[in-house]
Amino acid sequence: MRTPVDSVPLDTQADSMPFLRLPDGRDLDILVSGPEDGVPLVYHHGTPGSVTPATRLAEAAYRHGLRLVTMSRAGYGLSSRDPGRTVASVADDVAAVLDHLGASRCVTAGWSGGGPHALATGALLSDRVAGVLVIAGVAPYQAAGLDFLDGMGEDNLIEFGAALDGEASLRAFLEGIAPGLRAVTAEDLVSQMGSLLPDVDRAMLTDEFGAELAGGFREALEVSVDGWLDDDLAFVRPWGFDLDALSVPSFIWQGGQDLMVPPAHGGWLAEHVRGAQPRLLPDEGHVSIVVGKIDEMVAELASTL
Repeated sequence: MRTPVDSVPLDTQADSMPFLRLPDGRDLDILVSGPEDGVPLVYHHGTPGSVTPATRLAEAAYRHGLRLVTMSRAGYGLSSRDPGRTVASVADDVAAVLDHLGASRCVTAGWSGGGPHALATGALLSDRVAGVLVIAGVAPYQAAGLDFLDGMGEDNLIEFGAALDGEASLRAFLEGIAPGLRAVTAEDLVSQMGSLLPDVDRAMLTDEFGAELAGGFREALEVSVDGWLDDDLAFVRPWGFDLDALSVPSFIWQGGQDLMVPPAHGGWLAEHVRGAQPRLLPDEGHVSIVVGKIDEMVAELASTL
């Protein structure tokens, strides 16, 4: 069992995963790596996901002098659950992490289900966030002019249908598929996520990134499906903050072949996040865009400092 950060020095090595004891008594599983004098890049993982970072992301952060901070959102892995949390709730957790690190400023990024959480961080901690990067991020379910489910693969249609039915229905659905993900390998991902993967993404799940993604799923669901459940419920409910409050530079990257988060989501965010710079790439998918473009993304984010 790892030890709360408030009782041990925070190790900056990538294999150190101490807990941070939050003001409300919850534990947050975090990982900090990279140059100690680097500005933190606070990264929000996908849904489901965990503290485990991708090698490409870490390398890009270090190349640009950033200190990478990842965490398992509330309810994922070994992080305590925060029942009823909204997307906005993540901002308090990020503020606690920054306070612990003694960091006055940061940049933030989120992939997929992490996208809304990056937007919340930028909107609610605008005095501490220099820039926001959204990679294939989910748009609000209630967004005017957006058909949230249109273009999603069958697996996601079933999942969000369960979320709209309520917590009991969603928990039953997630508990049914969690055992497979707790033992998933890179080779399994293509078969288990078939309806969500265009060819451009399938090609990316057989290398290092596939192994890391599978490891992240296993870590995410190690204890329960609570984090995944709370993410999905938060996505289909009001997010708890106003996108108009986001005033810092923002970058919206989206692939046109994406079957997990359809391109219309990226297009909607690009139009409705004030001052956002869109990067809408028609030949990229949900996975390929983050694998192939991460250095460009991080360079752009670092330029806001």
